Amino acid sequence: MHTIHVNLGPRSYDIAIVSGDLTGVGTFARRRVKSDKALVITDENVKGQAERVAEAMRAAGCAVHLAVRPAGEGQKSLAVAGELYDRLVEFQADRRTLVVAVGGGVIGDLAGFVAATFNRGLPLLMVPTTLLAMVDSSVGGKVAVNHPRAKNLIGAFHQPVGVWIDTAVLDTLPDREYRSGLAEVVKYGVIMDADFFSYLEKHQETIIGRDPERVRHIVARCCQLKAGIVEQDEREETGQRAILNYGHTFAHAFESVGRYGSWLHGEAVAAGMSCAARLAQRRGLVPEDVTRRQNDLLRAFDLPIAPKRWPADALLAAMHNDKKALAGQLRFILPCKLGAVAMFDDVSEAEVRNVL
Repeated sequence: MHTIHVNLGPRSYDIAIVSGDLTGVGTFARRRVKSDKALVITDENVKGQAERVAEAMRAAGCAVHLAVRPAGEGQKSLAVAGELYDRLVEFQADRRTLVVAVGGGVIGDLAGFVAATFNRGLPLLMVPTTLLAMVDSSVGGKVAVNHPRAKNLIGAFHQPVGVWIDTAVLDTLPDREYRSGLAEVVKYGVIMDADFFSYLEKHQETIIGRDPERVRHIVARCCQLKAGIVEQDEREETGQRAILNYGHTFAHAFESVGRYGSWLHGEAVAAGMSCAARLAQRRGLVPEDVTRRQNDLLRAFDLPIAPKRWPADALLAAMHNDKKALAGQLRFILPCKLGAVAMFDDVSEAEVRNVL
């Protein structure tokens, strides 16, 4: 086990990275929360893995209910959250009842939102099963459901009591889902760690091939980088954590206008990062080489580097509704060099249209 500690005072927790030990989560959970009840929330795609987690929780002394949802972004809604509240009421949940999220980013966001809002807050354990969730959404405490006009518009900050990452579960992850997660991996290199970006370039073939050693390394490094950011700016108040939104202003607009059905999140992020890099290049912030290297790596991972032919007006309207906008003004995270980015709130609609 490789452990990464997220130091947030009374809200501190550990990220445990293991390989082939999904059942170890029971003992891990009981050491971190005094609870004899657990609601395990998952989706149909990973029901088998969730059942193993549920059994591990039972073996550790918990009464367990399993809630299996359909897969897909459509589950991130207030209506579905209401159905899960009903399950908790039926379970006679109290404030010590543990919510366990077993799945990708959708399940993590949904289960986390339910945990944050039921009984004014229940303990939450993250068990991510996709690469994207392992390196990004399971760490940091952002939980949310979608509004019809904007992604993640209804949410909270609710840190988990722990994160259990078993990289072996990625062996059965569909290829498209795996490559989607690599978009967020590339993001960390662009925004924070040029050496890590070079590592991805050098080992792209074995990364695509899911070499266990490479996978463990990229998961651990991304978690370390994100933990450091979250420790400095837990609730996105100083601007430091905002750099994790690189490419996301564009990406969330692509997802919203595409009605969450055209692309996976990582695919939208890849195209969003490409747009952001082009915008930075047009502004003279970075040379063409930075844009080229980023886009070459995204292409190597079979990820899109341009949006589909959605209407620019619709995309701009979605961007103005994005929660990162301030007083209606668009805000973008743009690269200044490979491994460093900054926030800009003076980007005009004309510049965005030109990039699109």
